[in-house]
Amino acid sequence: MADQLLDAKGLNCPLPILKTKKMLQTLEAGQVLEVLATDPGAVKDFAAFCRTTGNEIVEQSEGDGVFKFLIKKSA
Repeated sequence: MADQLLDAKGLNCPLPILKTKKMLQTLEAGQVLEVLATDPGAVKDFAAFCRTTGNEIVEQSEGDGVFKFLIKKSA
């Protein structure tokens, strides 16, 4: 279950990542952000983003062209 939702559908790189970074700053460590995106590059982008920031993708799925990421904010 996510604490916040970010709808980044229709946005292309790097906007989904930039908006995610900004919204994660408003969350406490351990809270989860759900991100919805339609950019096919989002899968690689979010994997790289979480690797470099220490945040964790706890769930990732795709359906009807929408990619869903649950990202847990690191401490």
